[in-house]
Amino acid sequence: MLSAIAAAADIASGRISSEELTQACLARIAERESEVRAWAWLSPEQAIAEARARDREPRRGLLHGLPVAVKDIIDTADMPTEYGTPIYRGHCPRWDAACVVAVRDQGAVVLGKSVTTELANRHPAGTRNPRNLNHTPGGSSSGSGAAVADFMAPLAFGSQTGGSLIRPASYCGIVGYKPTFNFINPAGVKPLSASQDTVGVYGRTVPDAALIGAAVIGYPALDFDSKPGTAPRIGMYRTPQWSLAEPALAAAFDASAGKLARAGARVTQVVAPVLMDEIIAAAGIINDYETYRALAYERVRHADLLSPTLREKLDKAANVGRDRYLAALDTARACRALIDEMFVDYDVLIAPSATGEAPRGFESIGPAAFQQMWTILHTPAISVPVFTGPKGLPMGAQVIGARGHDERALLCAHWVHQALT
Repeated sequence: MLSAIAAAADIASGRISSEELTQACLARIAERESEVRAWAWLSPEQAIAEARARDREPRRGLLHGLPVAVKDIIDTADMPTEYGTPIYRGHCPRWDAACVVAVRDQGAVVLGKSVTTELANRHPAGTRNPRNLNHTPGGSSSGSGAAVADFMAPLAFGSQTGGSLIRPASYCGIVGYKPTFNFINPAGVKPLSASQDTVGVYGRTVPDAALIGAAVIGYPALDFDSKPGTAPRIGMYRTPQWSLAEPALAAAFDASAGKLARAGARVTQVVAPVLMDEIIAAAGIINDYETYRALAYERVRHADLLSPTLREKLDKAANVGRDRYLAALDTARACRALIDEMFVDYDVLIAPSATGEAPRGFESIGPAAFQQMWTILHTPAISVPVFTGPKGLPMGAQVIGARGHDERALLCAHWVHQALT
């Protein structure tokens, strides 16, 4: 299937129609959905009608005619939004989330709702990894990651509070782009942790992910053919969670430094301030405190419909007091200041996207190591598929930029992707 960039150009030139592209996506879904299980809700008739409407009208914007999958914690006025829980079975909002309005305003076709784990937490939802159906695709953006990886949709929305966007990108071998915090407005997205919830996007290439990012966020379309004009200054950052890296991932990550240097980058090993060792614990405290309150209705009125996984998390979160929460917020603010200082010397940092390959089985969506710190630090992060593990499954490298400098991070991520593949 065409990349999003190529498909957009072909639709604009009249070489293909939005209806033809949407029909191709639906045919792929019909072929594979019984195995991959990426979709929470789908109406082929509605998607085709929307595509035909795009074909009849003038071009609206960057995404005109492109099908987009929407994670099922993101509200849609014309489709059910069930948040991955029986509590909201059949729930139909009267509104579109801000990000859905944005892509529709740019001419996108909302293909359907992709599977999320329960309330975007850690209880698995049944989606399988299209790279190997015996392995998890990660979560919580399970369906969005799997749909893009399996050519069911060229683009998709996901979200991240811990590692919910970057982990599926790494496990499924696609590009995941977590923007700077609040760059994509979260209105109409089921909240968990207001300090960390971040809407992000999936594509199969960095330019594809940047296309939907530019359409929603509003930065100019990026010239990936000529920029960055010089090879970037790269900081290789093992992070405080390096001990959790699986041997194959650790070896591939370390070897990538030499490859990047040979491609022309100025590569330095990062030694971070000691305070950065505290950021993961702080993120967990903030997540627990805020999620416990955000899910008040569900835990008080419908505890019997919550999974044991989520009930256990909320029982633990009940013990996080306000003093610990405020101290964790102070730690996060201090670490953000330290990260800002580090980017004086680097264009981007590179860290692993996950601990290794997607785990076998469906009891877990995988650990949040290597993802959570960038969520609480509010930096843009882009996972690019550049490594292969011992089981033949993809593993990602995460390219992290300074807060607010998403364009530079995306350009550098594309450069890194090309240099390492």
